Amino acid sequence: MLLIPSIDLRGGHCVRLLKGDFAAETRYEFAPHELLSRYQRLGAPWLHIVDLDGARDATLINRNLIHQLASQRAVRLQVGGGLRDRGAVDDLLTRGVARVVIGSAAVEQREQVAGWMHSLGPERICLAFDVRLDAQAVPRLHTRGWQHRTALSLWDAVAAFSECGLRHVLCTDIDRDGALAGPNLALYSEALQRFPQIQWQASGGISSGADLAALAAHGVPAAISGKALLEERISLQELRPFLPNA
Repeated sequence: MLLIPSIDLRGGHCVRLLKGDFAAETRYEFAPHELLSRYQRLGAPWLHIVDLDGARDATLINRNLIHQLASQRAVRLQVGGGLRDRGAVDDLLTRGVARVVIGSAAVEQREQVAGWMHSLGPERICLAFDVRLDAQAVPRLHTRGWQHRTALSLWDAVAAFSECGLRHVLCTDIDRDGALAGPNLALYSEALQRFPQIQWQASGGISSGADLAALAAHGVPAAISGKALLEERISLQELRPFLPNA
């Protein structure tokens, strides 16, 4: 399993939200460039960048900063947050971003996003589906920076792109995100069972090396971690098996 460190940007600062709540923000005093260098030294080949301002308000406050991070070519970046038109996608890919992460647009503009996947190829696009479990434990999608609840299930959303060569899906359990409560192993086990051809990226709840080992044992191809790495809750020895360049 590959560990992909995450940096969430809001107003140019590194932050973490608790369960997707913009009012429950923790700001960290690390500069984004500093974190990129730290994760490169740890041995991470990929870094996940989330533009929270873009996700919620479709503003471009962090765009220049993301361009600067991508220009370093130190690690490969996958970047998401507010990418709802082809111009924004092309802007990032031509500036050195290796993969764009499409969230709300994959729900609201499915045919358009399918067209991007056909023209750009499945390795350049990751679909991000953020979910909360309903009373029947069905994962239901939330969009627009987790502010808008939909009736669409994760399973129907992934199936809708089955003919487009979809390869990468990032799934975040919102109620575990930033809570350090452990990943939703049952959710990712079901995801792998239903769609074994997808390179799933698990996000939300990782707090320890044991959590990473549990995800790996369940066959999850990749995991995203933000808060646990920012706060150095996982030792280097525990991280090494999941960082190819360590």
